[in-house]
This record gives sequence, structure tokens and C-alpha cells, in this order.
Amino acid sequence: MKFTSLAIIAMLAASPALAAGKPSQAFLKKAIEGNYAEVQMGKLAQQNGESADVKKYGQMLVDDHTAGNQKAIDAAKSLGMTPPDGPNAKQKADYAKMSKMTGARFDRDFATQMVADHTKDLAEYKKEAKQSDAAGEYAKGQVEVLQKHLDAAKSLQSAKSSAR
Repeated sequence: MKFTSLAIIAMLAASPALAAGKPSQAFLKKAIEGNYAEVQMGKLAQQNGESADVKKYGQMLVDDHTAGNQKAIDAAKSLGMTPPDGPNAKQKADYAKMSKMTGARFDRDFATQMVADHTKDLAEYKKEAKQSDAAGEYAKGQVEVLQKHLDAAKSLQSAKSSAR
């Protein structure tokens, strides 16, 4: 009986620490899936994009999100979680939709999607960057990269708008 009580007390004492780690783990899961998705979209932009700027942006996504994903995976492992190994179902569906497009239509829709994605991601990363764990450290290191991606995506979008 005494052992059971001690075990329960130990579990209760540990649960706030576990609970504190759950939001960071959820953030990292989403971040890793997002990085995989951005790498795939970057490769698609290089294949299906019409403008040199879209192709160049695609290469930047591949380079930066591949590097960022390694850091996110390391952070996930340090928190004791098994990182995802690819994008989520919605991201796969978005990719499938975009993969059917080429040329100017691809460029326009791609730029719009990248602005939306990076706007949302930047807000989430800034929020997570306030945490003092591995996920927060990862997020802090990526904010500047995501801001660069958002700014470049907005430039693509305005170039596409003025080309109409």
C-alpha cells in the first residue's frame, strides 16, 4: 500500500513537468511537419514555377527548411519525443493540388500560399520563442529565417499582382 501511494505521489509530482512539455512537443510536431511540407513545396516550385524568382524562392525553401528541420528534430529528441517523418494530411493535400498547376497560375497560387503559411508560422514561432526549453530555443533561431521567407513571398505576390 505504501508503495502505491509513493508511486501516485511521484506521478502527480512529475505530471506538471510533463504537462509543460506537451505544448512544446505539439509545436515541434507541427514545425517538423511544416518543414517537410515546405521542402516539398520548394522542390515543386523549382519544377512547376514559371518565373526565375519563384524557382529561386523554391531553392531557398529547400535549403532553409532542410537545415531548420534538422534543428527541430534534434530539439524533439531532446524532449524525448519521436519526430514525425513527413508532412501532415492537409499539407499533402495542398501539395497534390499545387502539383497539378504549372506556369503563371502556379506562380500566383504558390506566392499566395507562401504568404499565408509564413504569416501563420511566424506568429506561432514568435509565441513559442518565449519558452525556455529546446522548442523555444529552436523557435528563436528560426524567426529571422521565417521573416525572410515571408518578405520574399510578399515580393513574389506583388510581382505577380503587377504582372496581371
